[in-house]
Amino acid sequence: MRIPLSALIGMIFTAGFVLAAIFAPLIAPYGVGETVGGVWDPPSAQNWLGTDTIGRDILSRLIYGGQITIFVALASSVLAFGLGSFFGFLAAVKGGWTDQILSRIVDLMMAIPSLIVALVMLSVLPLNLTVLILVMGVLDSTRVFRLSRAVAMDITVMDYVEAARLRGERQGWIIFREILPNALSPLVAEFGLRFIFAVLFISTLSFLGLGVQPPLADWGGMVKENKDGLIYGKSAAMVPAAAIAVLAISVNLVADWVLTRTSSLKGGRGG
Repeated sequence: MRIPLSALIGMIFTAGFVLAAIFAPLIAPYGVGETVGGVWDPPSAQNWLGTDTIGRDILSRLIYGGQITIFVALASSVLAFGLGSFFGFLAAVKGGWTDQILSRIVDLMMAIPSLIVALVMLSVLPLNLTVLILVMGVLDSTRVFRLSRAVAMDITVMDYVEAARLRGERQGWIIFREILPNALSPLVAEFGLRFIFAVLFISTLSFLGLGVQPPLADWGGMVKENKDGLIYGKSAAMVPAAAIAVLAISVNLVADWVLTRTSSLKGGRGG
């Protein structure tokens, strides 16, 4: 199997971000809140990326911020896919009123921009990582529901699903043993795109002050903390912004390759 250069680059950068997040305490030069210099010091041998608005090492906070950003985005994406896929498959298998009720609820949730709903919910709920993950996961599950339902609707008319129904298999068996294995490819490709959306979403919430709260660090919060430095020509805010962009592009390159490969495999089987 030949992996294109773009996908290989995406894999390398994505793996680098993930490994840095996992081993953050081991590779970060300083603590996440440790003051090691002056305000917005330039890069030096002691602080490779300089310091932030209160003299903390930007590289260390970037590493710890990546740990929080990736963890929240990954956890919320897993929750979104768990909820969205289950209810999407359930709507496709049962049909009738179950499908109508679930679809209309999802349509109602999607009619209001997710950012507005999240801001309203987070303004009245406690601000912690658990609440962030739950809010993001539930809101993003509506998109997964639409995809999983559409994929499952195509699969439910296949002969092997009809055969399972004639054998008297339960709906749980049909969902988890017949539909899910055959729907994994498009869902895996979509997972990468949803993960990117989650990274951008949590960064936006933190920039607006309703995301990850101090003393924890995340990339969106780092941009917010250092944005005033742009007025004085300081690039501290650009470093976490660049990390967000590089991670998004890297995951997107891998997701595009997975989606292209899935489509070509389906085309080959069809031929």
